[in-house]
Amino acid sequence: MPRIFLLLTFASLLIPQANADHIFELQTNAIKDGKAEFGHWGWEKDKYMLWGTHSNRLIPVYTFGTLNSGEGINLQSYVGKNSIYRSEKKLTDLYGQVPEGTVNPKAEYMDQTDVFRIQKAALKAGKKNIILVVFDGMDWQTTQSASIIKLNKIAYESGRGTGFHFQDYKADGTTQFTTMVTAPYVDNVKIDVDEQTISEDPNSFRGGYAYEFAGAQAWDTPAEPEYLMGRKTKTAPRQPYTDSASSAVSMTAGIKTYNAAINIDHNGKMVDTIAHLAQKEGYKVGVVTSVPISHATPASAYSHNVKRHDYQDLTNDLLGVKSVNHPQQPLQGVDVLIGAGYGEVRSKDSGQGKNFVEGNAYLTAQTLNEIDFRNGGKYVVAIRQQGVDGAEQLKEKAEEAIARDSRLFGFFGVKGGHLPYQTADGDFQPAIGRKKTAEKYSKADLRENPNLSEMTEAALSVLEKNEKGFWLMVEAGDVDWANHDNNIDNSAGAVMSGDAAVKVVTDWVEKNSSWDETVMIVTADHGHFLVLEKPELLVSPAE
Repeated sequence: MPRIFLLLTFASLLIPQANADHIFELQTNAIKDGKAEFGHWGWEKDKYMLWGTHSNRLIPVYTFGTLNSGEGINLQSYVGKNSIYRSEKKLTDLYGQVPEGTVNPKAEYMDQTDVFRIQKAALKAGKKNIILVVFDGMDWQTTQSASIIKLNKIAYESGRGTGFHFQDYKADGTTQFTTMVTAPYVDNVKIDVDEQTISEDPNSFRGGYAYEFAGAQAWDTPAEPEYLMGRKTKTAPRQPYTDSASSAVSMTAGIKTYNAAINIDHNGKMVDTIAHLAQKEGYKVGVVTSVPISHATPASAYSHNVKRHDYQDLTNDLLGVKSVNHPQQPLQGVDVLIGAGYGEVRSKDSGQGKNFVEGNAYLTAQTLNEIDFRNGGKYVVAIRQQGVDGAEQLKEKAEEAIARDSRLFGFFGVKGGHLPYQTADGDFQPAIGRKKTAEKYSKADLRENPNLSEMTEAALSVLEKNEKGFWLMVEAGDVDWANHDNNIDNSAGAVMSGDAAVKVVTDWVEKNSSWDETVMIVTADHGHFLVLEKPELLVSPAE
């Protein structure tokens, strides 16, 4: 026996290890060393973790069912000669002024608010299904890095790209691609979450996109990298980057507003979203996310609040329960809400104001009780349960909701409030990140939670029963969380997870609908600041 063991050990040294995780190792070493040859977050090469938040980069936009679909739906309505950024008047209407350096006579990009206009035009044209897929925090550079990791080669250096379904899928020849500006109206205002009022902050900065410093294309190297961080340089103006709330509101309600706003304009007034408009036309509406149910992006699909962190009230709006902004007559609520946040218990939360209720940070026990059909509510509820397969439970509850002609609410997640990160190689074993720690998942965490694709399938199964049609948002929110963590392993895995959900949608369209009656937009709300210095190092060595 000892001799056999020695022979096997020696043989193992000669055979390349198939289980070696190249990206895990790159990420681990980058955090430990504080730098990496392949790239970094921020503007300094030797500081891997210099920047841990958003940027003012241009963001990729992929559309399906839009080419040759008419004025307002076709991307040509918003790019090139029709770009807002070629017109001083349009920029004034958008930002309340002409931001310094923002007029670009050759602009090919559109604005984030145009995403709303596409959806509104699709609704007006009678498109049956309108779908918005948001990869939170996924800029062009994040997508390219994930493509390199997935394909194990550098397949493109500009343009639409390849390697993911959302890049390669043709939608019967109806797909289009462009980029967009994500700048807010203003970065900060003074907020009173209890009174739900805002006032001007004299220390705030107005938004804009100075292309000569930032780049005229998403893949350009910026002339002034620190400009993208909202910093004033020797030559560039100081213009802030957006947060997830302001950016999502641009896409769902078509306005520029302040950072932290949830469907509140810069004057403090509530605005309708595309989901509200669709609901008024008889469409069903749904929201699916891999992060907490009332985080900025999902909340911006439907809720109203001066502050994105007022989670319990935002959830109440989504579920049609009385809230701080709708105390007498609640909103109708969405027909499907599936996401995370389960298990996140707090005794205090100053961000939610005086009406915060101890318990789950996103969902009060009273609201959960009120919405359940067993108590006279409108929702069949699927919630993470010990020992119960999350995907199977969600599917069963979706079927029950269909049979009862009820709504569907799904509530899942792990510690931290999101679904488990699948990582670049799909093994759900994340590398360490910015805080030099890594999440660890139990077998129960993986079994008791559905993934984003399974959530999307459940949502579609319920929404498709409405003869008039539906509006659906799907958010791959963990891309943003991974990039905040300066974690290329989690970031690539999150893009892959989101891409799988996109394929669920396109498969559904091909089986149950068509690209004549469906419009889908796949994009992101903002970027971060990953810089690839030597992208070839993301390619795993030959085994």
